[in-house]
Amino acid sequence: MSSPLAIGAVSAVLRNVLDNGIVEQLPPLGTTVNVTATAPDTIKLDAPDEPPQLNIFLHQVTPNPGWRNRDLPSRAGNGERVANPPLALDLHYLITAYGRSDFQAEILLGYAMHLLHERPMLDREAIRRALDPSPLDVSMLPPTFQVLAASDLADQVEAIRITPSVMPVEEMSKLWAAIQSHYRPSAAYQVSVVLIDAKRPARSPLPVLSRGAVDPVTLRDRGVVVNADMLPPLPTLFHAAPDAKQTVARLGEPITVTGVRLAGTGATALLSHRLVTPPIELPVAPNVSGTEFTLTLPGDAAAQTTFVPGLWQLSVRLTPTGEANPRETNGIGLLLAADPVIAADATLGLPAATAVRGGTPPQVTVTMRSRPQVRLGQRATLALDTTTAEAAPRTSAGDPLVFVFPNSVPDGDRWIRLRVDGVDSPLVLRSGPAPEFDPSQRLTVPS
Repeated sequence: MSSPLAIGAVSAVLRNVLDNGIVEQLPPLGTTVNVTATAPDTIKLDAPDEPPQLNIFLHQVTPNPGWRNRDLPSRAGNGERVANPPLALDLHYLITAYGRSDFQAEILLGYAMHLLHERPMLDREAIRRALDPSPLDVSMLPPTFQVLAASDLADQVEAIRITPSVMPVEEMSKLWAAIQSHYRPSAAYQVSVVLIDAKRPARSPLPVLSRGAVDPVTLRDRGVVVNADMLPPLPTLFHAAPDAKQTVARLGEPITVTGVRLAGTGATALLSHRLVTPPIELPVAPNVSGTEFTLTLPGDAAAQTTFVPGLWQLSVRLTPTGEANPRETNGIGLLLAADPVIAADATLGLPAATAVRGGTPPQVTVTMRSRPQVRLGQRATLALDTTTAEAAPRTSAGDPLVFVFPNSVPDGDRWIRLRVDGVDSPLVLRSGPAPEFDPSQRLTVPS
């Protein structure tokens, strides 16, 4: 594979091919011919003695559709690099001829197009010759050319092809307008494909010797196990239902988790969150049929700082019945709410929430804490009835949450909701025959 120097190396090789071809085949024009690879707006032909010029301009680089999806993704779900797929690119060039005398530009463009027609590929030997500085001393060459000699372009697995492109008049005019230069006779070409490889360590799995448990006598795997149902063949979780038909879980309350093939030993619930490392492990006891268990989140003082409100992933690790090695189930989502502490909690040492009206200009300031704590970096929003406010910045996760509301908030008892990372604290009671607001979720706003 090539290095990131390959794009510049292709331009250098093209210039070398055209330069050598012009010297060998072009009939005498009474002057020398310059072959360059610069931007068209930098080319000036104002001097009377300026020779005609053939210029190669790279105006666009696009992904190659054939190689783009050839390899597997380069990273696993946890971000670990597993492969080094090449960056496959197509290079789009504009070859432009410049001349001060009649017909010079047309002659140059004709010979350039003929050279590329007769040589539609850049073979490896031509690339090596163009980029090899010998027999010259490498220090005598320009610094950019010295760098291109290490591009490894000749060693890439795919051949480099040169194909004429049709550029409509409108597209050509837009290109020259963007360059802010006068139009000159030009031909468009596509050079494909350039493969730039990232030579970084990757992970390659070992060959699979067995598909499951190995019989100690035959040393062969047991083969495919068929179950007489349509359920998943491995331990799988389906759904986590918080207590009292709520949509979010709270600390100290049970959660009913349903699944299939959860029978076994050593069942442990794994709770993962982006802000908690490593995952929290809690022992669980699935029922005899392996379809359900109850997970109760701790509600003690330690849990206030161990757990984080927001979206969690719940999975279970257990050793299934009849197997020797543990397995881990799939992960399912679990929403943990930040329960606002409205009344003082002596057990946890949490003071009551306060609402104060005053200041200049007048405003309503609410100060409160939550179960569990809201971490730094989490977005917290408080709603008093339908009016919302963002939490003020804090310096420590142990600091209280402070919300500043406009003075237009009415006095009296207001329904309160605390939203952290998109998860609302439960305000509605759903266990009865009809949903109703929880009377405990009210905060008194002074007049």
